[in-house]
Amino acid sequence: MAKIYCIANQKGGVGKTTTAVNLAAALSQLSFNVLLVDLDPQGNATTGSGLEKNNLVQSVYEVLLDRADVKKVITHSTSGYDILGSNRKLAAAEEELLSVTRKELRLKTKLDEVSGQYDVIIIDCPPTLSILTINAFCAADGLIIPMTCEYYSLEGVSDLLLSIRAVREQVNSGLVITGLLRVKFDPRITLQREVSEQLSGYFGSSVFSSVIPTNVRLAEAPSYGLSGIQYDPSSRGAVSYKSFAEELVKKDKLKKLLKNRKREGLSGC
Repeated sequence: MAKIYCIANQKGGVGKTTTAVNLAAALSQLSFNVLLVDLDPQGNATTGSGLEKNNLVQSVYEVLLDRADVKKVITHSTSGYDILGSNRKLAAAEEELLSVTRKELRLKTKLDEVSGQYDVIIIDCPPTLSILTINAFCAADGLIIPMTCEYYSLEGVSDLLLSIRAVREQVNSGLVITGLLRVKFDPRITLQREVSEQLSGYFGSSVFSSVIPTNVRLAEAPSYGLSGIQYDPSSRGAVSYKSFAEELVKKDKLKKLLKNRKREGLSGC
């Protein structure tokens, strides 16, 4: 079964999609079978994975509402991982899901059908605490929180922690905070250095050592339908995301997933 991470922060513009796409690409380069789920109606992770979101015949929207088979909707991306795409139709799902039984478990149920095919599943969440985000929390094993080193970001994390606590108590007791990732970081800015130190002081080992710098190449990559890692592997942003992926593998002992897959593959011969 795959290890499932959701990338979430209710504050917009903090690099959730950039993190989701580049983490998926970096883990793929490390030989993990990865599925990226775009759970944001904006569909930016879909576009950044080389798909034309407006041309999708079926998407995660149809999957959540039982109108499509998840196995048939998943496609392969240009950056080495599989993608369950999204577009603006997904916005309608928020209202439609409200009348559905066990609405908060829809995504988990669908991912259970394909989890055995992957080592890691990454869910890119919308910048709101909506029913879609709750679905991601209920499906995930771990939560990765990208955040900029600004005071408003600290307030956003506090609100997010309350929501996580509620999900743990009511639906998914196994959800853990895998870590906080500092993104769009510029060490020349005093405020960012101060907030970074506060984060490390308050959250301790929950803050990843890896730091993602402000990087133009990362911003350019989506317009070519590529991850930053594929677009410019030597850029500071790409190198930082590769380091982050390696840190995550070590932190969560993900190499066991590769060993298990190889063992199962041998036993099936």
